[in-house]
Amino acid sequence: MTSKHRAAVLGSPIAHSLSPALHRAAFAALGLDGWRYDRFEVDEAALPGFVAGLDEAEWAGCSLTMPLKRAVIPLLDEVSATARSVEAVNTLVFTADGRRVGHNTDVPGLVNALRERGVTEVPAAAVLGAGATASSALAALARLGAREVTVYVRSPERAREMAELGERLGVSVRTADWARGAEALSHPLTVATTPAGATDGFADGLTAEPGALFDVLYHPWPTKLAGACAERGATVLGGLDLLVHQAVLQSELFTGRAPGPLAAIRAAGEGALAAAG
Repeated sequence: MTSKHRAAVLGSPIAHSLSPALHRAAFAALGLDGWRYDRFEVDEAALPGFVAGLDEAEWAGCSLTMPLKRAVIPLLDEVSATARSVEAVNTLVFTADGRRVGHNTDVPGLVNALRERGVTEVPAAAVLGAGATASSALAALARLGAREVTVYVRSPERAREMAELGERLGVSVRTADWARGAEALSHPLTVATTPAGATDGFADGLTAEPGALFDVLYHPWPTKLAGACAERGATVLGGLDLLVHQAVLQSELFTGRAPGPLAAIRAAGEGALAAAG
């Protein structure tokens, strides 16, 4: 029987993270009473020392949030194909034979969340923003069959990076100016990956029947854009959908128990958000 019984989320800032509530609920649902899940404030400079200081006989792994998803890669012995494709690791697993393996559960988490809501195939889509989450969104869209994705960006440099990623994924990426972002919702699916308030100005410019929206924010919720889409009858997913589905996959990686307890993790996330107001 494995002696591993610890995990945590690392990042900076980290006090807001819902991951402890989600994973503690998963451990309880799986009957893993001796397992712990904590949060630690760790920035890029502190990450190598923090990881080196962990007792890997006890630790199953770590969840990684900003700004660590790329910074952790040089510390790893192996990186999954999905994580390598988007150059982002959100899950560090310590294997029984002493290796550090990096995974990305954001990409399949996005896919699974959309499939749960009936979005199983999208020929074309749009992405608002071009950061790390946008890269994961582009990879998820490729898995859903998208062959053309329009990315609305402010930075020409990030536009080039997204186009290059699209080439590696087999997706044709068009870029458009951020100011035209309201046009994104004319696509069958739009993934909004930007900070709170960034897309508020697009809500008033929506078409009468917008496509589906996956807005990766979960607080405050709904965003102005999500509310406007819902009022027009669109399918709307939020950041909690992504958080829950990627945590299910992380739970499976940490514990070796599959399938992960989706219902328990979702209930914990809804409860934590309600408590946070």
